[in-house]
Amino acid sequence: MESIRPLPIPTPISEPFWKGLACHQVTLQQCNDCAAWVFYPRSHCNGCLSPNLTWKEVTGNGTLYSYTVARRPTAPQFADDIPQLIVVVELNEGVRLNSVMINVAPEALIIGMAVKPVFQRQETETLLYFEPA
Repeated sequence: MESIRPLPIPTPISEPFWKGLACHQVTLQQCNDCAAWVFYPRSHCNGCLSPNLTWKEVTGNGTLYSYTVARRPTAPQFADDIPQLIVVVELNEGVRLNSVMINVAPEALIIGMAVKPVFQRQETETLLYFEPA
């Protein structure tokens, strides 16, 4: 019996992010009062606490901030993805997000390397992965 992978469940606050990914766009919230970029999706700016946020498309390009190589599955559903390259990417806008690197060997990962987004449809949602730029 094949395992079904866990997928994100969009909320009213995060739905624009997931809709953007479905269109192969990375979207982030930006505060209209202090201009700070906000990620993960929230109802208020984490810098000035303003509720005045706007969704904006960004390139999704960034740098590899940190990573780990999981040589054992993080869950049974990911057993076919070993080694799994779990990463923290710092987007050019300054926000950091967790993801997975693909299309690269573990030994080729270098902190600070340029990365670009890759969009992959998984059942009902499109997920954001990264690969070397």
